[in-house]
Amino acid sequence: MARPDIAATGRRTWRKPPFIANPWLRYGLWLAVIAYLVWAFGSLPFNWERISEGLPRAARIFGGGFPPSFERGALLLTGFKESFQIAILATLLGVALSIPFAVMAARNIAPLPIYLVGRAVIIVSRSFHPVIVAILFVAAVGFGPLAGILTLTLYSIGFVGKLLAEEIEEIDWGQVEAMRAAGAGYLATLVYAVFPQILPRQVGLSMYQLDSNLRASAVVGIVGAGGIGGTLMNAFGRYDYDFAFAILLIIIAVILVSEGVSGWVRKKIW
Repeated sequence: MARPDIAATGRRTWRKPPFIANPWLRYGLWLAVIAYLVWAFGSLPFNWERISEGLPRAARIFGGGFPPSFERGALLLTGFKESFQIAILATLLGVALSIPFAVMAARNIAPLPIYLVGRAVIIVSRSFHPVIVAILFVAAVGFGPLAGILTLTLYSIGFVGKLLAEEIEEIDWGQVEAMRAAGAGYLATLVYAVFPQILPRQVGLSMYQLDSNLRASAVVGIVGAGGIGGTLMNAFGRYDYDFAFAILLIIIAVILVSEGVSGWVRKKIW
């Protein structure tokens, strides 16, 4: 018997095959996901009475935050200046350190023992959320911007190093073979055959990481790693909601501007 779409039109219509061909397995997975969601929401200890009591408090917080207060401009400027310094220094250090680890973690140019070490460093750098790493560095070096710089440097190594290593593994191998045929050593091959191919990607990743570090600098500051996050936490602790909302609005504005600038730069490069 002809399929309806063939019988009606007289020609065969292409349809994208399903990701899972077996319908029993496909619908069984859907049922399993739904059953898990029902079980998860049913087993988690949601205190609906406490949630209902918190709604009026949330309304008071939002009511106290409007209109936002920008009167303490000097304090805002100091906090954001520190956040910018943390983000820029961490990005520069992280990108610089990610290059050797990316070379170590690229399977096509690194021996197996070095490859395993490079991959291990990148995996460890990406294993923990920046807030957890910030708590560890605050405990190690104390409160302040140094903890934030170390945290975001490690975060940058994990992200940029992983993507650069993948980019190195996809380079045009003909240039590498040409350099080796000309008698170039390992370092010269990296400088003249590998790095020029990944340079546009590296610049784009650096801009993206700077944008990401600007956002993360506000978050890690909440746990004492410097920046505007500490000012924001103090404002909420003093019930100074109008000033806290002013900080949040400026954070949003800064992120929007940085998103636009980094997107424009990446578009020009790629």
